[in-house]
Amino acid sequence: MSTNNNKVDVGFIWRITDDVLRDAFKKNEIGDVLLPFVVIRRLDCMLEKVNENVRKSYNDFRDKVSEDNLDPILKKATGGLTYYNTSKHTLHSLKDEPQYIEINFNNYLNGFNAEVRDILESFQFDKVIARLVKNRLLYEMIDAICKIDLHQDTIDNHSMGYVFEELIRVSNEQSNETAGEHFTPRDVIALMNAIIFTPEKDELSKTGIIRTIFDPACGTGGMVNLGKNFVLDEVCKDNPNKPTILTYGQELNEQSCAIAKSEALISGENPRDVKHGNSFTDDQFQGKKFHYMMANPPYGVTWKKDKNFIENEALNPAGRFYAGTPRTSDGQLLFLQHMISKMDEKNGSRIGVVTNGSPLFTGDAGSGESNIRKWIIENDWLECIVALPKDLFYNTGINTYIWFLTNKKTKARKGKVQLINANASKVTGTNAKGKEEIEHIFARSNKKSLGNKRNELTQEHINALIEIYTNFEENDYCKIYNNDDFGFYQLTIEQPLYKDGKKVLSKGNPKPDSKKRDKENVPLTEDIENYFTKEVLPHVPDAWIDYDKTRIGYEINFAKYFYEYKGLQPAAEIKADIIELEKDIATLLNDLLA
Repeated sequence: MSTNNNKVDVGFIWRITDDVLRDAFKKNEIGDVLLPFVVIRRLDCMLEKVNENVRKSYNDFRDKVSEDNLDPILKKATGGLTYYNTSKHTLHSLKDEPQYIEINFNNYLNGFNAEVRDILESFQFDKVIARLVKNRLLYEMIDAICKIDLHQDTIDNHSMGYVFEELIRVSNEQSNETAGEHFTPRDVIALMNAIIFTPEKDELSKTGIIRTIFDPACGTGGMVNLGKNFVLDEVCKDNPNKPTILTYGQELNEQSCAIAKSEALISGENPRDVKHGNSFTDDQFQGKKFHYMMANPPYGVTWKKDKNFIENEALNPAGRFYAGTPRTSDGQLLFLQHMISKMDEKNGSRIGVVTNGSPLFTGDAGSGESNIRKWIIENDWLECIVALPKDLFYNTGINTYIWFLTNKKTKARKGKVQLINANASKVTGTNAKGKEEIEHIFARSNKKSLGNKRNELTQEHINALIEIYTNFEENDYCKIYNNDDFGFYQLTIEQPLYKDGKKVLSKGNPKPDSKKRDKENVPLTEDIENYFTKEVLPHVPDAWIDYDKTRIGYEINFAKYFYEYKGLQPAAEIKADIIELEKDIATLLNDLLA
């Protein structure tokens, strides 16, 4: 197996699929079999030279020390690996006794250290083995996986990470219906990497640099691993002194977490840096700070069951959620706050988060969502938001955005936010029916749709977007605003209550008519009194502002910032469309009645 920076050979997937698994497993189940087997094969190859030493240490000490004390002795016997196997078997030796393949294979698996066994258990590997046994394919599967050379001198740890990432990608794309739940398209991650890490080139090229990447909703671990690869192979490709990049993640889904732990295990990372659990109620990295953070948290997922815990923490000024809490039907802004709490104050941090449109504008002035946006923007952490082209994700076709935040803005960016409209499109012609044909400017159509993913970002598109980001100049696809431009005063406008043609008074003042109560949003950059005099009083001369009810709100309205006026469709065209529609309906009715 050969690899280079961005292209890996995973042809063995199809060979094993065709030769062994085709009739017994569905297409979308292939990954369930191959992922754990590739993990085992990699460990088997890595342990080959130290197995004898491990087994000798095991036999020498197993009756003399407790299991807890035995573990570090056996890891020491490996010469520095974080795993070992105490059984007498290897994958190759299992083939010597085909009649006992199931018993011996289970003995072999039980010989791994507890951490590896836990990972395999999270894969629900016992069910996979049972199906292989039932279909009399266990021997064939072990024989096939043994033909893949995953020794260190054939494929180093960094390249092994690429192989496993490619295997995860292919496996997920075979399973369109679940791919989007725990898997972010690689083209989207590539854009995130470019914007997060490209400005860091000088910093990352210094000698002896150690940097951390964290994802609090890490799924199968793709974001942090591809982030690490991008730093080593792109940002620092000409640098002989590569930085040390350490990856961390937390994931709620057990099987996805097992995959992320597996990748850490077989690519030389520490699997203990990938934690299983709820990032909100069971923060496994409490007090830890990170240099880079990336996430694609779930959209519109309720946090109702965690409501008491989160709202209690929100009362604590030192808590993660003190700025506010969003509605319980959507936790995206909670993830954003969680990540901000882990920004490194000394070296600075950069964050990239994928969201839908809701965190940009949901919530009135004074609401939790608005207060969170206010907190982020007034602290000058929001650097850039990119509106992505539609249909980039496997499980949704809705509008999506990437927020980029940092606590180390450059001088030119201080007090400002850059908005990039990568969802822009252009008219390329008309079809046979005279309808305009529209094409994305920063994406192209997939040759084959994968779930809802009908478009993709090519490297050319990513290069164009990173150029727009880096130039930091306004154009058709880029707007730059001051922080205050996103804020507004929400005024409560009252009018007097009349009864029998007379104003109703209360303590000498006009009593407000609740049915005529109105709200006006006034930009923070405008004078309230001037606005009220010019925009309100000419229409309702006896109105007044109830200042006690004034709230400050923040929202980010992409549609308004990038709005392009299009004239009304000519009447002749509308008439032609109606005639065309009537013909289509008549044809459909004739077909149904025929």
